Amino acid sequence: MSFDSLFSTSLCYGALGPEAGWTFMVPIVFPLVAFASLYIVGTVRIWRRSRRARLLRFRKALLFVCGWVALVAALVSPIHALGERLFSAHMIEHELLMAVAAPLVIASCPAAPMIWALPMRLRQALRAAGHIRVLGTIWTCVSRPVAATILHGVAIWAWHVPALFEAALQQGPLHYAQHASFFGTGLLFWRALLPGPSRGDACGSAVMHLFLTSLHTGLLGALLVVSPRLWYPENAIGSSLWGLAPLEDQQLAGLVMWIPAGLIYGGAALFLAGLWIRASARVQLRVIDLGAGISTDVSP
Repeated sequence: MSFDSLFSTSLCYGALGPEAGWTFMVPIVFPLVAFASLYIVGTVRIWRRSRRARLLRFRKALLFVCGWVALVAALVSPIHALGERLFSAHMIEHELLMAVAAPLVIASCPAAPMIWALPMRLRQALRAAGHIRVLGTIWTCVSRPVAATILHGVAIWAWHVPALFEAALQQGPLHYAQHASFFGTGLLFWRALLPGPSRGDACGSAVMHLFLTSLHTGLLGALLVVSPRLWYPENAIGSSLWGLAPLEDQQLAGLVMWIPAGLIYGGAALFLAGLWIRASARVQLRVIDLGAGISTDVSP
């Protein structure tokens, strides 16, 4: 089997109707298994070295499992196969990658256990690569909230250009590149915005970027809903098997992007806004306490 046929076979498997099956192909399953294996091995090693870290790591492991299950649902379950002939299923697949799996994986902090899972020499090589100035500069630039938000937005809008979207449907490698860019920029986006131990003061900026992302993705979804013409005819050839007209399938896909995905971005913005308000209140209380202490010290 050639490289191209491997991709095309994995894209066509069981994608014709309600009986669509699971997609067990090497280009999909191997990265998922490798990803989970590295995380499990690294987590076990961390648990063995520090008992006090077990409770925190267990909570993060639950987040990772939820994120990994979302990836399986998007890429292996019948949703993936249906997405080749049903645009609304294709949109559900994309939102699972960007708005569900990506934030859950980032919240699980997978970098530490995955690095611990690697052999010592490879860990040392990665540590040395981290000190390369060019790589460090590139990472600093792309991991900033503004850059991450722009890259994520560009990936979303670019892949929804009709010519590029339908080219991805017809060419396996392009389709995998589409999924990789959605998930990869989603990881970058959520990593830049979700608060960390040393980034509690960045919640205000994160709220703004989440709000902007919710706006432009909602706009794209609304355009799909109200458009009188079909954007992706090739992705709607199986809609009749589900009792939908092609335009109804497109409208349903637009609603998925507009409302459920918008609620996720908006909910995350509200959560971070709450953290921001709480952190601001703590700062104000410290200032008040400090002022009261100074007044007591200088009083006669």
